[in-house]
Amino acid sequence: MSEAILRVRRLRPTARIPARQTATASGYDLHACLDAPLSIGERPVKVPTGIAIAAPEGFDVQSRPRSGLAAHGVLSVFGTIDSDYRGELFVTMYCLPGCGPFEVNDGDRVAQLVVARLAPAEWVEVDALDDTARGDGGHGSTGLR
Repeated sequence: MSEAILRVRRLRPTARIPARQTATASGYDLHACLDAPLSIGERPVKVPTGIAIAAPEGFDVQSRPRSGLAAHGVLSVFGTIDSDYRGELFVTMYCLPGCGPFEVNDGDRVAQLVVARLAPAEWVEVDALDDTARGDGGHGSTGLR
């Protein structure tokens, strides 16, 4: 299987290229690219990264929260970067009630990008689906823990 090649463009000189913190990490850290500190509270704030990317067709690039920030109640919104998007990447961040404000500084790691191959899929309309033990049990139907 060949390696995905993602092209990245710095939109500002201080922008950082996404990078793994360890050789086997699944995510590539995204860094804030700011002129001044930004305060994050309970209302969502778009944090600029100073980069734009070009993902190859057939690949899925997702922005995900960093677990270290999430453990402190600082979250980023899960997002998909389509292969035809060429604008600046932003990370939408907010704090859980009672956890903020949180200050983001230039260069801070604010989210991570995960890259995966897309599986080609074909949708086939049918009159019925096969039965399973779960059936149509929805959100929470298998319990909370």
